[in-house]
Amino acid sequence: MNGEKPKLLVILGPTASGKSALAMDVAHELKAQILSADSLQVYRHFDIGTAKPSPGDQESVTHHLLDIIDPAQEFNAGTFRESAERVIEDLYEKGENTIVAGGTYLYVKILLSGLINGIPSDMDIRADIKKENLALGTEHLYSKLKSVDPHAAEKIHSNDYVRIERALEVYYLSGQKMSELQRRHGFSESSYDYMKIGIVIDREELREKIDKRVDDMLERGFIDEVRRIRDMGYSSEIKPMQSIGYKQINQYLDGAISLEQAVELIKRDTKRFAKRQMTWLRNDSEIRWVKLPEDKKKVISLAHEHFSF
Repeated sequence: MNGEKPKLLVILGPTASGKSALAMDVAHELKAQILSADSLQVYRHFDIGTAKPSPGDQESVTHHLLDIIDPAQEFNAGTFRESAERVIEDLYEKGENTIVAGGTYLYVKILLSGLINGIPSDMDIRADIKKENLALGTEHLYSKLKSVDPHAAEKIHSNDYVRIERALEVYYLSGQKMSELQRRHGFSESSYDYMKIGIVIDREELREKIDKRVDDMLERGFIDEVRRIRDMGYSSEIKPMQSIGYKQINQYLDGAISLEQAVELIKRDTKRFAKRQMTWLRNDSEIRWVKLPEDKKKVISLAHEHFSF
C-alpha cells in the first residue's frame, strides 16, 4: 500500500456490538464521513428493523449508502462495491476522511479485496435451481453444494439460498468451484490503504444487548413499520422482508405465529447471526481488536495516526 491510495478506517463487529456508535464518535473527532456497508440499510423505509442511524445522527455526521434504493430493487455485493467506490473516490478528491462501518462482512471483504470477474448470471440456470429449491428445499441444494464445492459450502449458511444459488450457478456455468475462483482471482491487491478495527465483546453481554435492541425496536414501532411497508404494496416475499426481524414480524401479521413467538425467534436468530459474524471476523488476521468503552480513545488515536500518514 502507498500514500496515493484513499485511506479507509473500517470498523467491524457483530450486530449490536456498538459499531455505529464507535463510528460516530471517531467521525466527530476526525470530521470524517461514514460509508455504510450494510445490505439492508440501503433500502428506503427499512429503518427500525435495520438499526439505521437516526435522522439526528445522519444530520450530525454525513452517512453514505443509506436509503438509496426502493425495497423491491435488486442490490448485491457487486452493486455495493460500485456504489462505494464512487463515494470513496469523491471523498478522496475532496480531502475527506472515510470510515466504513456496517455488519455485512461480505460487502467489506469485496470492497477491499475484489470480486470474481467474468462469470455472468444465467437466468435459465437460476430458474432450474429455483425449481429444485421449491421441489426439494434449500437443505437439498446445500447438500449438493457440499458435494461439488465443500470449501464454498463451509462459508455459507445452510439456509442462505441466495449464496447457495450463486455458488451452484458459478459451478454449472464454468465447471469450476467458486472457492477456487475466489482463491485465484478474488483477492488481488486492494485499491485502498485501510485499517480494520474489530470490536471484542463478551458473549453474554452481546446476548443481553441483542435482547434489549429487539425490545427497543418493538417499543419504537417496528410492527407498524412493517405494516406501512406492506401497505405500500410490497410483498412479504421480497428480499429485505425475508431478513431477520422483518420475516418474523410478517409471519406474525399473517397470523402464522404469535407476537411472543415472533419476538423469541427474532432474538434467537439474531444471536445465531452474531455468532456467525464473529466466526468470520476471527478468521481475519488484519483486524486490530478493541474492547469498548475502555479502548475508545485508543481507536481515535489509531485513526488519527492512520489518516495522518
